[in-house]
Amino acid sequence: MNKSWRFFIVIECLFALLAIWQIINNYLVIVMLGIGLFLMVLSQNNVSETKPKNIKRMIGLTLIFFSLLNIPAVWFMLIFAIIFIGLTGLELSGLQLSNSPFHLRKKMMIVETMEPRNKNGRLEKQQLFGNKRLGSQIYEWDDINLTIASGDTIIDLGNTILPKKDNVILIRKGFGRTRILVPLGVGIHVDCSVFAGTVVFDESRIAMRNEHLMLYSPEYDTSSRRIKIIANTLIGDVEVIQV
Repeated sequence: MNKSWRFFIVIECLFALLAIWQIINNYLVIVMLGIGLFLMVLSQNNVSETKPKNIKRMIGLTLIFFSLLNIPAVWFMLIFAIIFIGLTGLELSGLQLSNSPFHLRKKMMIVETMEPRNKNGRLEKQQLFGNKRLGSQIYEWDDINLTIASGDTIIDLGNTILPKKDNVILIRKGFGRTRILVPLGVGIHVDCSVFAGTVVFDESRIAMRNEHLMLYSPEYDTSSRRIKIIANTLIGDVEVIQV
């Protein structure tokens, strides 16, 4: 949680610097802010008349408010703050929309096989922001290709059956942690490019700074089922855990 709030403060500071730069290059906004601040100061000095003091203060606040709304970076700050606080509040509340209903817990589930389906033309919308978990329920395996701007991602391969061939997980992420749970006996090939973060695999913890790393599990060459994990991350950790 502390890392999340540090990330939030850093992004907001960057947006604030961008807002200052945009204000400096917009003379109309500078004039409106100047007049608004002047009226605010004038209202503080006017202690004899109550009504003119309140009018000057309201006009000053209105000018400052509308001048800031003309700065795109201010809108970016507000949108990012709303998204981050909303996702953080959902995480703190403990609500997980992907969990099974209470009456389905501790219930035996039987997987039924089916004929191969035509996969051409399948369109799926991806979630750019927020935490994401794949594999909380039994599912049919298909190669995974994810593009995520920000958020933590958990992929659990324990609730599926990997085919006896090379399987692929491709993840492109801006910010956040990635954790992949792989069953024992599956050969693992990790191919990571991380700008700033840590790669955890087979009891190894490797700090990376704009580096590329390739790792193999000891049983990779002899395994009938293999998984190739390709992760391109800007800032965040990549963890591959055998369970």
